[in-house]
Amino acid sequence: MDPELERRLIEIETRVAYQDDAMIKLTELVQAHQKQLYQLDVRFETLLERFRNMLDTRASSQEIPNERPPHY
Repeated sequence: MDPELERRLIEIETRVAYQDDAMIKLTELVQAHQKQLYQLDVRFETLLERFRNMLDTRASSQEIPNERPPHY
């Protein structure tokens, strides 16, 4: 085989190997981020529900008068 052709072939194979490795790492990173986004979404929905419940409870309870406490 021509030495120049062999050198170019080795260079291309090396690049492909590095690209395969980079693609695997990026895929793993995307999967980890997707999992984290899902967990954050669940936490956000839980907090939003708790906040809405607090607002409902506050709206349905009696208003506390805006007075000074007795110890003043």
